[in-house]
Amino acid sequence: MRGRGARLAGAVALALSMAAAAPARADLAICNRLSFVVEAALGLEEKGATATRGWIRLDPGQCRTVLQGTVEADQIFLHARALPVYGPSPEPQSGHADLCIADGDFVIAAARACRPPQRFARFTAVKPAEAPEGLVAALAEEAEYSDEQARLAGIQRLLVLAGYDANPVDGVAGPKTDAAIAQFLKDRGLGPEAKSAPNLFDLLVETAQSPAAAGFSWCNDTRWAVMAAVGTDEKGGIVARGWYRIEPGKCVRPDVAGKPKRLYSFGEAVDAGGQPVRRGSGRLSWGGGTTLCTREARFELSDHKDCAGAGLDATGFATVDLAGQPATTVRFKE
Repeated sequence: MRGRGARLAGAVALALSMAAAAPARADLAICNRLSFVVEAALGLEEKGATATRGWIRLDPGQCRTVLQGTVEADQIFLHARALPVYGPSPEPQSGHADLCIADGDFVIAAARACRPPQRFARFTAVKPAEAPEGLVAALAEEAEYSDEQARLAGIQRLLVLAGYDANPVDGVAGPKTDAAIAQFLKDRGLGPEAKSAPNLFDLLVETAQSPAAAGFSWCNDTRWAVMAAVGTDEKGGIVARGWYRIEPGKCVRPDVAGKPKRLYSFGEAVDAGGQPVRRGSGRLSWGGGTTLCTREARFELSDHKDCAGAGLDATGFATVDLAGQPATTVRFKE
């Protein structure tokens, strides 16, 4: 299956902060101290039975109560995924249990034996910390943001995806970030008070998913999900990255640094099970005559001389001319 989840840009890995064991005697909250909007799934094990439920959306810097009253579970597990707008993410390399999840809102009573269309995901066992308001499990990244810093870093990251100059994504306020936020609010016809509105991240995600006003984006006009990859000229060669998942009717901006004069694009439709969609004797895909190496899992590849010899797939990418174009959108159509 190509492209699993969303890419956490930079060298950030999704992690769960685990404090010393605490007695489960109060409400349980999850706090998102990542610079990404995420969806979380909760797993509870009690007397040998394990159940899961999801999805719980958490904006950067947000805490949400997920269990009220006494928590009776013997073990608590968490799994989190960033929204698809961020592109492909590294899969967890460690965890404590493979439990069942599903698309949309779900409650799975027997979560160690999946039934289609359920599927396994890696969960991490957490030992929440005691806080004045109850028990807290925190999603954290290497920067170790506070709630306030995570919120600002999350705003910066989505502004960059939406084409605004809010770099670096560091959770630190400054004139550059303030100017980017002010321009975004002006473009949306909003006043300064909207910076603190509960729906700010909804507006940022919506803007980041729209066709780019500047730069490059993909838009999916099909009824299938599309897994896409992009190649850029870097250091005298081409670096190919994938996979980015683009849902039907949505747009995604890949991470493209600077202002390149051209790039290389490939997309392939996949069904609900993550398998390539067939059309006649071939697959429903969008590419071209530039051969670059890819692989089924997420990738970043720079050597494209002998794909087969390296155990990789040779994939035909379309060359996209960006010279003189303030905005370029590749649309995937059936």
